[in-house]
Amino acid sequence: MTPMAVGRRWTQWAGWCLLAMLSVCAAFGPHWVGLDPHTQDLSQSLRPPDAMHWLGTDVYGRSVLARLCHASRLSMGLALLASLTAVAVGASLGVLAAWRPHGAASLLDGVADTVLSVPGLLLVLMVSTLAPGEHAPLYAGLTLVLWVEPYRVCTVVSRPVLAGPGVQASRLLGLGMVHTLRHHLWPALSPLLSTLLALGTAQAVLAMAALGFIGVGLHPPTAELGLLMTEALPHHEEAPWLMAAPVAWLCLLVLAMLLLRPDSSNAAVGPPGGNR
Repeated sequence: MTPMAVGRRWTQWAGWCLLAMLSVCAAFGPHWVGLDPHTQDLSQSLRPPDAMHWLGTDVYGRSVLARLCHASRLSMGLALLASLTAVAVGASLGVLAAWRPHGAASLLDGVADTVLSVPGLLLVLMVSTLAPGEHAPLYAGLTLVLWVEPYRVCTVVSRPVLAGPGVQASRLLGLGMVHTLRHHLWPALSPLLSTLLALGTAQAVLAMAALGFIGVGLHPPTAELGLLMTEALPHHEEAPWLMAAPVAWLCLLVLAMLLLRPDSSNAAVGPPGGNR
């Protein structure tokens, strides 16, 4: 293994560790903090960080740490669900397109190109307008945008595997589709799917934060990363810690994405569906 390959491997491990740390904080942070993110106490308004409130309080006296932990859980949970669905659907359709290149592939390629022709955030916004402020349309919109990349990756990887001598020998021996999927396609696809899942989750979090920041995502008083930044913006001079907490969390998430990408030097990070 070359020194460059070793360095790249350690870089990806660092990205996985950072993403795991953020996921653990999102999953268990609300339980560790033990504070209600919606409880208001105007006497504690814009309190700076101290022993009781590690990240201070917002203009309504709510704990910034509690709201950040609950916002992380909501954003990571909804993003992970959307990414899981998108990877499952995209991978299944990608294998189908590789298996039937003269039938399903043309139709699926056309659908994927149509989805990519619309900016990702706009597509998510269009779907979420069916029920503004609700979780289900936002999940559906994110899934609709995120499935294209797993589909294309799995199609490209599956075609040479299915045309290879191992699969051809399996067919001559009368082994069925399940054998091909388990012993030939899954070993080739599983490392890619795990990375696509992590990147899709991070991209979905960024998309939700962007929609929340411009006021077209989830609605207050929901604790969501974009809403936290929107609420903190009018007080950025007198209470900079309000903006610092969600921005730092998103910066760490973007860093994890960059470390996980196959070529971080040429990576472009952004919301799903953007120019890549």
